[in-house]
Amino acid sequence: MWGPPLARTNLTLQLDAEVIRRARIIAAKRGTSVSALVARELDGLVQQDARYEDARARAQALMDRATRHSVPSWRRDDLHER
Repeated sequence: MWGPPLARTNLTLQLDAEVIRRARIIAAKRGTSVSALVARELDGLVQQDARYEDARARAQALMDRATRHSVPSWRRDDLHER
């Protein structure tokens, strides 16, 4: 998944002043910036969504294959004595 660095683009966010204040404290404790904290969290969210979509597509492909080949080899009357 590692490759050449991606181009960076600025993003402007509007947050409550208290959230920003607390985020600055957290960033200082971790020795990083609020921007780096936000970037890391958003990157994690994007990666999580990509993994979910991959898993969903694989599951859908399995279900599609299963339903195409799932023709019962029995009849209802074979299962019930009359």
